[in-house]
Parts: sequence; structure tokens; C-alpha cells
Amino acid sequence: MTDRLAIAKEQVERTLGPKVAKRLAKFDDGTLYVSARGWAEFLAWLVDFAVYLLGTGTGFVVFAVATRNSAIPDSAALLTLLGLLIGVPVLYGLFFGNGRVLGAAFTGTRLVRIKDGGRIGAAACWAMVLRTLLFPLLFVAMVLTGSGGVGSVRRVSIDDEATRRLRSG
Repeated sequence: MTDRLAIAKEQVERTLGPKVAKRLAKFDDGTLYVSARGWAEFLAWLVDFAVYLLGTGTGFVVFAVATRNSAIPDSAALLTLLGLLIGVPVLYGLFFGNGRVLGAAFTGTRLVRIKDGGRIGAAACWAMVLRTLLFPLLFVAMVLTGSGGVGSVRRVSIDDEATRRLRSG
């Protein structure tokens, strides 16, 4: 831990409390932020995953109703389902460029770039695909193999209100 971060944690503990100070961290560019609580991150993901499942299910029901009287091959239905599995998170991610969709709005968090705390922008579509499709698979693989996560972190969830108070004070 750098001296600057330690000093900042002491000051934050006095002004915002010890719970917020424990979650104080810094972006790669040195800007301080307050990370989201683990349960808030999980709940945000769970809400986003529920929206994903609802969107995919709704899309497939609409497809089934629209094509109920036509002789569409089974392969077309399968391709439609696969398209929905990828298309719904991409579409949902289009609304995610500022880091706030339903899950984040519900929990008061924001997904930002670890580099500088900036907006995710165009990468939001890919981030949503990761959150809805690949994260559950990664979690299952980690549980089955007993290993921890590996790789580089490119995005982080921040506590939006606490970070705003940190920067204003």
C-alpha cells in the first residue's frame, strides 16, 4: 500500500467512516475510489442476469408465436435461440455505456474502467456478454476445479455515492 493511499484511508475513516475506508482503492492513474461491496456487486449481476433471462425468454416466445403456423425447420428455431443468447446481452449492453443498467441502478454501483475510472463506452456490449454468459460458466469452472480467478482486471464496480462523497470532500 502506498503512503498516499494509507494517508487517504485515515482521512476517509475520519470523515466517511471505517467501513468506507476499508473499501478505498485507487485506479491505475492514481485517482481514489470506493469499491462496491461484494453483495452489491453480486446483486447487480443477479438483476442483470434476470433481465437477460427475461429478454431471451420473451424473444423466444415472440419467435414461437410468430412462426407457429409456418413450417420452419428446427434448425431455424435453434439458430434463433442462439442469436437471442448472444443478441440480448449485446442489446442490453448498448444501454450500459455509462456503467449503469438496472442492476447497477438498483444497488447504487457503477462499472468503470480500472485504468482511469472512466465510462466503459463501446466496450459495454462485450462487458454485458461477459457478465451474462461467461461469468456463470467461469464461476462453475472455478467451483469444479477449486481454483481462484486468474487474468487481468479491466473493469471494477464502484460504490457510486461513496465515491462521489469522497471526491466532493
